[in-house]
Amino acid sequence: MKKYPPLKVKVWGKYALFTRPEGKVERVSYPCITPSAARGILESIFWKPEFDWQIRRIRVLKPIRFESIMRNEVEGIIPGTVANATKADYYADEDRQQRNSLFLRDVAYVIEADIHLREHADQDVAKYRDMFRRRVKKGQCFNQPYLGTRECMGFFGEVDENRDHALPISFHLGSMLFDMKYPRLGSKDKVAIPIFFQAKLDDGVLEVPQDLYKEVR
Repeated sequence: MKKYPPLKVKVWGKYALFTRPEGKVERVSYPCITPSAARGILESIFWKPEFDWQIRRIRVLKPIRFESIMRNEVEGIIPGTVANATKADYYADEDRQQRNSLFLRDVAYVIEADIHLREHADQDVAKYRDMFRRRVKKGQCFNQPYLGTRECMGFFGEVDENRDHALPISFHLGSMLFDMKYPRLGSKDKVAIPIFFQAKLDDGVLEVPQDLYKEVR
């Protein structure tokens, strides 16, 4: 199979919230976008059942800044809320609580990714690559991208290699969510399993371990 350079897209937004799993009540964002969130953005721009997105690396283009924001949330979890709503009237005002969330502020990234064809694909990968580039150039998407949570609207466009350089920052990000491993059809497993990796920014670039994709497929 012919190897192609990674496809690139620039994404940005006023706020982002890539929630760390350690928080039990209040939401705290990772310092930068996670591979699973990056995949979700690419899928919102272009996706077909014939392929999967495979993130290679992520460039951080703007300084990492946090901002604490108070939000209204409901106390009950979704399954319980849905179950109760089917039995009686449910009023969110009676279940609402105010909680702090630690957002990222004024973010911008370059996502570099590959298209990985599935076994039943009957078209060359070059066709899908061209379709993605055209959609990015025209600003087309299946649904509005978001940065971690739907409250944080994301925007996207073509990459300007003369201007969109990664920041010269390097530090460990700790254990970061890579993606979810969903059970196969007919499997005894019923619950999706989160896959983590030790993430690090090296001169503003987050390299995504490619061998982990074998675990989630």
